[in-house]
Amino acid sequence: MTFDSKKLNAAYQEWQATTLKKTLSRMQESRDAFMTTSSVPINRVYTPLDIADQDYLDDLGMPGEYPYTRGVHATGHRGRLWTMRMFAGFGTAEETNARYKYLLEQGNTGLSVAFDLATLMGYDTDAPEALGEFGKCGVAISSLKDMEILFDGIPLGEVSTSMTINSPAPIMWAFYIAAAEKQGVPMSKLRGTLQNDILKEYIAQKEYIFPPEPSMRLVTDTIEFGAKNMPEWNTISISGYHIREAGSTAVQELAFTLADGLEYVRWALQRGLDIDDFAPRLSFFFNVHNDFFEEVAKLRAARRIWAREMRETFGAKNPRSWLMRFHTQTAGVSLTAQQPEINIVRVAIQALAAVMGGTQSLHTNSMDEALALPSEHAVTIALRTQQIIAEESGVINTIDPLGGSYFVETLTNQTEAAVYEYFRQIDEIGGVLPAIEEGFFQMEISDASYRYQRETDAKQRTIVGVNDYVSDEPVRIPILQMDPDGYNRQVTRLQKLRAERDNEKASQTLDALRQACENDENTMPYLIEAAKAYATLGEITDVMREVFGVYAEPTFI
Repeated sequence: MTFDSKKLNAAYQEWQATTLKKTLSRMQESRDAFMTTSSVPINRVYTPLDIADQDYLDDLGMPGEYPYTRGVHATGHRGRLWTMRMFAGFGTAEETNARYKYLLEQGNTGLSVAFDLATLMGYDTDAPEALGEFGKCGVAISSLKDMEILFDGIPLGEVSTSMTINSPAPIMWAFYIAAAEKQGVPMSKLRGTLQNDILKEYIAQKEYIFPPEPSMRLVTDTIEFGAKNMPEWNTISISGYHIREAGSTAVQELAFTLADGLEYVRWALQRGLDIDDFAPRLSFFFNVHNDFFEEVAKLRAARRIWAREMRETFGAKNPRSWLMRFHTQTAGVSLTAQQPEINIVRVAIQALAAVMGGTQSLHTNSMDEALALPSEHAVTIALRTQQIIAEESGVINTIDPLGGSYFVETLTNQTEAAVYEYFRQIDEIGGVLPAIEEGFFQMEISDASYRYQRETDAKQRTIVGVNDYVSDEPVRIPILQMDPDGYNRQVTRLQKLRAERDNEKASQTLDALRQACENDENTMPYLIEAAKAYATLGEITDVMREVFGVYAEPTFI
């Protein structure tokens, strides 16, 4: 598009002085200030003047070509829909296995495992520290036996599985690899993703076990092991989701996630790996919140920044190393316990933003998740939401349909600039780990969260059903009920496993793991052997606690 900037600017000034002024004299705007969910001010209108400096080929490019602003695939969702990967896990492995089979029957195209808090923290179900947490936020997996039951009847050579776990991620991956081997599937044929993003735990979610340095060593072990042995597995899903759920802005989510990703790259390079051997298997995980255009802009900026950093900063030669592939999940923190049915609308808007932003994989939250783990009824509606977007909305017909929008392109550019400003601040502190120790990330998120809550309390923001359009009607949707005997069955199975396994062999594998940890060997082969010997999660984690120690977050003022 060509335009005369002076003529356009004069026309804009004339519009403000005449048409706009007359309209405002008769009808004031509905609020004093308009802003995104992240409190970024929004102009009344955007024109070509706002993106006059943008170079199409350098800043946008064609779909499937550098810098991938418009998407990583040349055919977008015309060629292949995103993976509909519904996050699921509760109670026992048997209960979650049944849910997985149900989801696959309903058209789910990938599995995603939610683990309970005891598992996330490296404890067996019967550990004193795990009391009261069984199966409440995910499934309890204490050994290879549980993993075998979790995927019983599900061919691991055919499905793609994502596992949302971080500090004990290498252990859970070892359980999965061993379970697949028992099905006759070699590790080289497995497809899936391990979240394995420990840096965001120190920044936001706080489900860490070991100090940062040994934790980063374990992540690097998995990257190295995957690059050499599992070509179809994403060994890390660098996650902004939990950063956003902790209260960050969209820019903070993107900046801190990318900073973490770049730090993982540096550690892998220091290990001696070639960037083009591991970068193609790095993946990302983003939140999609309520502000439709802000989220689309965030995802477009994410691809462009990552591509440039991989090619220009780290010198990756393989174009696949430049690609940012990501999973998205709708914003759990946006769901309300009040009038839960209207969460269906929120989720639909968020899911549409993820698709318009070019996601490769998507989980849609269920309407009841502010009240309980999702019921079968609620999760079906959440899955159907994706299917309606894919089959009925028409948004898959063209690639990056919002590309070229003056507003969206401006937001994309502003997001990118703000991310690089955060990179500058992190570099000034000395990098990601020093910034964590100083509390930089934590305080930035805390400030953003406080600002958002203050704006909501002052009704500068409307949360439908919470601070406006309130209803006193009782909740009438079905709520998931878990098997009340599940905990006892899980503990009985765990005790039986310890009694019947070859305890001498289990002890030998744990001793070998301890030596590997002490000697800086790659831990993955030793973890797999311990898994095969039916050493439990708690036993394995305890060995690593002994060697690495445990982390206590500093107090920030």
